[in-house]
Amino acid sequence: MQTLEILSDLVKGFGTTALLFFVTLVFSLPLGLLISFGSLSRIKPIRWLTKGLVWVIRGTPLMLQILAVSLIPNYLFGLPNKKLMVLLGIERMSDLLLFFVIIAFVINYACYFSEIFRGGIESIPRGQYEAGAVLGMKKSQVFFKVILLQVVKRTLAPVSNEVITLVKDTALAQVLGVVEMFTAAKMAVNHYVIFTPLLYAGLFYLLANGLLTLLFGVAEKKLAYFKE
Repeated sequence: MQTLEILSDLVKGFGTTALLFFVTLVFSLPLGLLISFGSLSRIKPIRWLTKGLVWVIRGTPLMLQILAVSLIPNYLFGLPNKKLMVLLGIERMSDLLLFFVIIAFVINYACYFSEIFRGGIESIPRGQYEAGAVLGMKKSQVFFKVILLQVVKRTLAPVSNEVITLVKDTALAQVLGVVEMFTAAKMAVNHYVIFTPLLYAGLFYLLANGLLTLLFGVAEKKLAYFKE
């Protein structure tokens, strides 16, 4: 009976962990690509702004960024949490705290992904862009039809490392009191005075990252035709 109660608590925590993981990926990957375009822009203010943002995010702990996101609405815009909940149509404080965590995660991982994408884009020979122009293709057509898949292939390994790190970083949501998998396990340990909930949580992280490793391995094989 005790085991079932523990597993029930962990499943609830898993739901929050999965939500944070997938929402972060869905928004941070395209945002990271946009930020990489900014870092490569010939317009200096845009380039400096995006590089400055990336420098700040990469140079400070994610935990600090989560706290900063939760404090900015009140301290900069005079919007306390209760008023912000009304504006966003959020009814529960726990949902607002999760919203803060998601915003911080998306910005953090978008900046890390942007540097990976920037390196991948810069690694493509300029001759491919020139060849596309000779064929009458627009810059956007060259990028999305010729360059992008090569960038994906070249950046897949470092992106997979960040994605696996994201699975483990979801535990940082506890900074704002969000109950995800790891926090649920810690609460169960304190309540039942046994160590097994942490073992269950550790097993979850191992299985999740093992599955991701297999999926990225399959993706690498699918993109093997881009070998140089």
